Amino acid sequence: MAPTTRSHQSTPVPESESTSTAFSPSPSLGGDIKHRPREGSRSRTREEVWDPKYAVDLAIDENVFLFVPNLIGYVRVLTAAASLVFMPYHPKWCTTLYFVSCMLDAFDGMAARALGQTSKFGAVLDMVTDRCATACLLTFLTSVYPKWSLLFMFLITLDFSSHYIHMYSSLVTGSSSHKTVTSDVSRILWYYYNDSRTLFFFCFANEVFFVCLYLNAFWLAPITSSFPIPTFLINTEYALIQQNPKVFGYIVYHLKNLTWPQVVGLLTFPICAGKQIINVVQFWKASKILVGVDLAERQTARREKALKAHQQK
Repeated sequence: MAPTTRSHQSTPVPESESTSTAFSPSPSLGGDIKHRPREGSRSRTREEVWDPKYAVDLAIDENVFLFVPNLIGYVRVLTAAASLVFMPYHPKWCTTLYFVSCMLDAFDGMAARALGQTSKFGAVLDMVTDRCATACLLTFLTSVYPKWSLLFMFLITLDFSSHYIHMYSSLVTGSSSHKTVTSDVSRILWYYYNDSRTLFFFCFANEVFFVCLYLNAFWLAPITSSFPIPTFLINTEYALIQQNPKVFGYIVYHLKNLTWPQVVGLLTFPICAGKQIINVVQFWKASKILVGVDLAERQTARREKALKAHQQK
């Protein structure tokens, strides 16, 4: 669920143009919106630097906590937490509850847009729920597949770090949402974030792959135990094994013993790998944005220092 976004991504604002004007009239001057200069608010404009005490007091006027999409978000948190309770010993209940939480991710966004109840709180709640649920699942997988524990820990680290640095770079550049990415910054991220269907497809398939790894530890029955093999396939199998027993015998053996989680996992693995590539691109682009903002601020500081030195002469 994303808050209402701008049509373009703001450019960094030099320190001299932002911190000195980060205020607006107080209620005593006829206004009812409070801003005040904030220490360290380097790139924030006057509309974006809020008095935190005023924001806390204002939260009781219109209860954003009870917006319909945020209520759906709370259900997501509860179902995700319940799935973790069942994770060690009841895979069916765990998988059902986990996917209910994932599917509600699409409905809260639709409710927010339909009811005009988009909110920054809801967007952050959504992201935190996604990150924490995936991290908990991957943590469990480290105990199921100890040989791959370093890989799972890397995926957790990549997921958290790429989203955090991307969110921070969005705030620094004045974007109202981390999903506001222009094609000139990154065409990959633009395709990923600007089409809700693409975003949902990648995120959902990514979770499906990890859930399949989880189910693989419990689901041992091969697909062939549920469906009889047609006669012509048996004859083909026999002919192939006769032709080259070592190669085709090995392949046929593993194909006949594939389970449902393994089949679905093989189908969703390329999408999961693509999602990790997107995370790497997101981390790299956000890092470059932050470095660019640092350089812009340093250049502004040097110009101001040179101007001040010239005036003193």
